[in-house]
Amino acid sequence: MANESGKDTCTLDTKSVPAGPVTFTVTNKSAAGITEMELLQDQRIVGEKENLAPGLDPVSFTATLDGGAYKVYCPGAASEYVDLTVTGQAPAAPTGTVQTILADGTKAYAAYVVDQVNQLNTAVKALDAAVQSGNVEQAKQAYAKARPFYERAESSVEGFVLPGFAVDDNAGNLDYLIDMRESTPVDAKVGWKGFHAIERDLWQGGDNKTGAITPATKALSTELVANVGKLDNIVPTLQYKPEDLANGAADLIEEVQNTKITGEEEAFSHIDLVDFAGNVEGAQQAYAALRPGLEKIDPALVTQLDQQFQAVLTTLDGYRDPSAPGGFKLWTPQLQATDAPKLTAVIQPLHESLSTVAQKVVSAG
Repeated sequence: MANESGKDTCTLDTKSVPAGPVTFTVTNKSAAGITEMELLQDQRIVGEKENLAPGLDPVSFTATLDGGAYKVYCPGAASEYVDLTVTGQAPAAPTGTVQTILADGTKAYAAYVVDQVNQLNTAVKALDAAVQSGNVEQAKQAYAKARPFYERAESSVEGFVLPGFAVDDNAGNLDYLIDMRESTPVDAKVGWKGFHAIERDLWQGGDNKTGAITPATKALSTELVANVGKLDNIVPTLQYKPEDLANGAADLIEEVQNTKITGEEEAFSHIDLVDFAGNVEGAQQAYAALRPGLEKIDPALVTQLDQQFQAVLTTLDGYRDPSAPGGFKLWTPQLQATDAPKLTAVIQPLHESLSTVAQKVVSAG
């Protein structure tokens, strides 16, 4: 990754590698507008690296790849997608019944959720370190870095309940304790907890200039770390049905419409587009886990969904800003007033299509 002739570029040393274990070493030489890299195949993230600031030491990951076509995705680059061909044994077509293929997808998605919550666990500890030190600006940056991990995984929130608690008891509902918004009625017994109570303090007044870390903020942060730790212990035990993934993907896109485009999610920081991107990725990975089975059920719908996801991602990429917390422009009331219709126009068709998937996978079973 580099800035060449005033444009951030993403290039590969080679356009073809043999099948098997492949190590990717990622270097950001000078591209301020590129902060992450993903390896994709059929909408599924095979490997990724984030927080790729210019000038940092190279970072690596290794993935075992079957033969076939892949894409390296560098959001913010002049050409964001770079083709990579893996030669040798082509990936075998999924075998077995549609039900078996879909069930295998749920296992892959479960691993994705575990990975995201593991990374969330690390990220909230970094947030807590900044909060406990009293450094408001550092805490704002850490807050924005932590948010996407929860937004990607939150389609599974029905499973985010501590053992021994009823689903409607907010004292044991980790989604409430971690992610309750200001606009949600506060449970008087439990109080306002989690990310957004901390957000309120860091961006107090909503002008993105003022903020204060108080003893109460520090206590909220300590509690957030504890609750995310509990979530980290729960998610490896969760099991999913194909319709859970389908409904979860549709719910995440509905969440984009209802709380991100409206500016309700991040009422103080205005980093709603960071959460928007997280929800879209989480929905995309749930869909990608179902995609091999869905290709056998309704290949035309797969083509349609692939195109609609791409349209959303292309539109969202127009809002990237490497200088802003989380890498996206602030979703201020002014920007919302002018651009909300544009985002709604690409999100609504995707939501409508995803809303049909659950019935199709259930019928196939």
